[in-house]
Amino acid sequence: MQPKTQKNTFISSREMRALETNAEYYGITLLQLMENAGRNIAQEVTARFSKEKTVAVFCGLGGNGGDGFVAARHLLAAGFNSVTVILVGRGRDISHEAALKNWLALQSLQQKIPICEAPDSLTIPEVSADIVVDALLGTGTKGRLKPPISQAVEQINAMDAFKVAVDVPTGIDSDTGEVLGTAVKADLTVTFHKAKAGLDKATEHVGEPIVADIGLPEEIERFAGPGDVYLAKKPRSPTAHKGDFGRLLVIGGSEVFSGAPTLVALAALRTGVDVVYLAAPAKTAYAISSMSPDLITIKLDGDNLNPRNMDALKPYLGMVDAVVMGPGLGLNAETIEFVNVCVAEVEKAGKPLLLDADGLKAFGKFKRPLSIPLILTPHAGEYAILTGETLPENIEERALAVQKTAKKLGATILLKGKVDVICDAERAKLNFTGNPGMTVGGTGDVLSGVVGGLLAQKVDAFEAAVAGAFVNGAAGDFVADEIGFHLVATDIIEWIPRVLDDPMCHLKVRKPSGK
Repeated sequence: MQPKTQKNTFISSREMRALETNAEYYGITLLQLMENAGRNIAQEVTARFSKEKTVAVFCGLGGNGGDGFVAARHLLAAGFNSVTVILVGRGRDISHEAALKNWLALQSLQQKIPICEAPDSLTIPEVSADIVVDALLGTGTKGRLKPPISQAVEQINAMDAFKVAVDVPTGIDSDTGEVLGTAVKADLTVTFHKAKAGLDKATEHVGEPIVADIGLPEEIERFAGPGDVYLAKKPRSPTAHKGDFGRLLVIGGSEVFSGAPTLVALAALRTGVDVVYLAAPAKTAYAISSMSPDLITIKLDGDNLNPRNMDALKPYLGMVDAVVMGPGLGLNAETIEFVNVCVAEVEKAGKPLLLDADGLKAFGKFKRPLSIPLILTPHAGEYAILTGETLPENIEERALAVQKTAKKLGATILLKGKVDVICDAERAKLNFTGNPGMTVGGTGDVLSGVVGGLLAQKVDAFEAAVAGAFVNGAAGDFVADEIGFHLVATDIIEWIPRVLDDPMCHLKVRKPSGK
């Protein structure tokens, strides 16, 4: 039995993009998906009409247009002798790699499949056909349609033909169902993998909806990958100001430990968060300040954190966007009491919270569901302390146990291990990045910094945990590729920006059998 995962009836455009990216990472190329999509369109046409019928395929310059190119080829192969392709744009402007390959494949077939390029509204040809395939724009379309696409839509609607939309009728927002100025009124919409929510709200444009399989096994939805990084990454505007990308408060350290919270803070900064405040006992905070000029330390009274420190911390809770607590805290009695009080204050302030290491262990003594987004990042030993339960070795049984705890606590749990298990009450993912060299101390602190940095940038808690697990492990893999398993945690921090900027840069397939 598998844990409950993303089995929603609908899939959003951003989730679908992430899924396609992850599929490519795991070896299912966009070219394969496009071939399956186009073949499905052709099969639906073939099942409904005789081969004497004429077909016009209107294509755009992106992936949706590529589906149309494939459909035209399969219709020809099925025996339809009158298939015309109208490209709204110029072939030289096709930048989608898979679409371009299928466009080139049509060039040698032009005696059988006439092609017309229409770079502007005036050059869109007047065509007549029994069947029209709308492959202009796909699920990522946002904003009002512009010429010449809008004119092509109007021409399709004016034709006395059976209209087939590829994935979504052009001009319909696939997430909201909004009509983007004008939209194709299809008789049949063949959407892929899962239904899109907007189709359910735009029934007068959709016609008969069909969900077609394009070769994406449900298992792929459960695997973390580069697509999850794209979901979590926040675009940075040239007009951005300090604070637009979040402020994070890291609470940790003790008279014994100073490195752990430092690693958290430095890793968070590498995710792109604007400001990190690091609160630690005064002597520890001074030591941390000497490690890097990038760190802003809050120097608290005492050798270890205690409830009296809350008066100094409360103003910062109002300033920051998220809190990470735990690394290097220690577990003396007054620190455990501090964690209890601090969790209540963070909850009162309404800020997302990540608990790791000693903070997680302390939380286990008074654990309860919180009214704020909560991420817990235990390894198997810390999970046992948190719950009093030993995890099974079988990965599916382990994921079921973790999800049960996540639901009970209303939290997202990132269980660190050979295969990371990330669960909230409704979703579950497995992450395969990482390597044995990452057993070295501090790599978990780096992970908390990456996840905390994303959390401070207002990323959904589950999505931040999944992306953070992938980024941390992938950064460790890059380091191991360069220097072997002799890495240290600070090596990983240097790779975080490179993985965030281009998570597909190596296309190293991580096999689901393990790291």
